[in-house]
Amino acid sequence: MGLDVAALRASFPSLASGTAHFDGPGGTQVPAAVGRAVAAALTAPVSNRGAVTAAERFADGTVLAARAAMGDLLAVDPAGVVVGRSATQLTFDLARTLAAGWGPGDEVVVTRLDHDANIRPWVGAAEAVGATVRWVGFDPDTGELTADDVAAVLTDRTRLVAVTGASNLIGTRPPLAAIAERVHAAGALLVVDGVHLTAHAPVDVAALGADVYLCSPYKFLGPHCGVLAADPAFLATLRPAKLLPSTDAVPERFELGTLPYELLAGTTAAVDFLADLGDGGTRRERLVAAMTAIEEHEDRLRERLEAGLGELPGVRLRSRAAHRTPTLLLTFDGRDAGDAYRFLAARGVNAPAGSFYAIEASRWLGLGDSGGLRAGLAPYSDADDVDRLLAGLREWLAG
Repeated sequence: MGLDVAALRASFPSLASGTAHFDGPGGTQVPAAVGRAVAAALTAPVSNRGAVTAAERFADGTVLAARAAMGDLLAVDPAGVVVGRSATQLTFDLARTLAAGWGPGDEVVVTRLDHDANIRPWVGAAEAVGATVRWVGFDPDTGELTADDVAAVLTDRTRLVAVTGASNLIGTRPPLAAIAERVHAAGALLVVDGVHLTAHAPVDVAALGADVYLCSPYKFLGPHCGVLAADPAFLATLRPAKLLPSTDAVPERFELGTLPYELLAGTTAAVDFLADLGDGGTRRERLVAAMTAIEEHEDRLRERLEAGLGELPGVRLRSRAAHRTPTLLLTFDGRDAGDAYRFLAARGVNAPAGSFYAIEASRWLGLGDSGGLRAGLAPYSDADDVDRLLAGLREWLAG
């Protein structure tokens, strides 16, 4: 199936401003249906979750619907879907919980490719209990991170490996299934930061081999919250810090305080919006079809953008991995990417500059903490957006 981009774009009120948005990796634009769902949940009779009053049942139903929606999106058991303020918060909470079972001699593996949200929580947790942190680099010329790279640092003391599903800085998609095979053979857990990947491709957590998978609905047309997905049986083995009267049930034992029902309603609406873009029977089938079509659409635009960038003088494309998302990091010979960011913004093209919390990756690429100009494509991106970005860069470079 193909993607009707013109019809899709009509669902996004923010696009009426005329801005060309290449800032999706930091958070996508939101369809009207998601905004309506958030507003409806905020203004409906609502209470804490329960089964007696209509308000209690509405709150409970909203939570269960969001878990089911995320279960379909990620091909996981909804009973293993944990909701939090952000993927960063959920990772910090998980790291503290897991580290209670670590000590001196244990080892944790992190990569230079990752967003800091999948590095610093593990580094801090390991250091707090005297565990050792081992680092995995990636090829700065190709952007590739391989299963062999990870395997080279695994030992019989490895307890956990944290790796990205896709780099939010340069788009690289490491071979997760192959990495998972090596990690599990070493007797360790694999935690995957899927925040960037989930927005651009169909995801099946079990097929990827992730023991824990994290993502953020606001990166795939939803509201600002975070999701952690894992096997409920695994979650039942963990004892997070919690309030005495709060439930010990899974997944609720990991959710601190009252959940943001309006954001969960928006998350369900975002998943349903994506599903409505695909053909098929079940919501999972429609989501796979839709995300496949989105991936193909974005790849076509990426190729158009890369061809145009290849004609511009002094532009260096840092996104080079064979398997990657449509997220391009650009640097410019003798020019400041921040100046390009501001120049484009004045012309209604949003392509921000920075390292975007992937500070280790930026440094590994030799870019220090400054990074470069990031142009990320989204389902609502079209050829006109790409051409406007290229025209803006051409004008800036000629100035």
